[in-house]
Amino acid sequence: MADTRERPVAVFDLDNTLADTAHRQHFLAERPRNWDAFFAAAPADPPLAEGVALALEQARACDVVYLTGRPERCRRDTVDWLAAHGLPEGPLHMRRDADRRPARFTKLAILRRLAGTREVRVLVDDDDLVCDDAERAGFTVVRARWAERSAALEDAQEREGRT
Repeated sequence: MADTRERPVAVFDLDNTLADTAHRQHFLAERPRNWDAFFAAAPADPPLAEGVALALEQARACDVVYLTGRPERCRRDTVDWLAAHGLPEGPLHMRRDADRRPARFTKLAILRRLAGTREVRVLVDDDDLVCDDAERAGFTVVRARWAERSAALEDAQEREGRT
């Protein structure tokens, strides 16, 4: 059961929610997909103003938690990116390097674990399948619609368990 004495948490996805991945999408159009280059380019992602503003707003009443499908090997770059763009400090939940489950499964499992100890006030994510499953599980969701949609990224999230 969630501890109501602590501040609730606001959970934010990264790619196409806080970080604009458009400049690195071309790596996913290649066959085979160039995942090393895709993730290596992440530190150059421009921030998405709408997502950053929402994270800063939520941080006034909630602890911010980051939940990404990026692999664990990207942790240092991701932490540095969050700090460089003035985002609130908070725990960062990442995919294990060899975990290839769809994002909707990995993220929902972590959301449920978080909800066991804290009130999850909101999940902010661009992935419709993640959002659909989170809503069905009873979570409040804000669908991040401020970045350009990428069919290749959506396929990668669902079929390849890569982000």
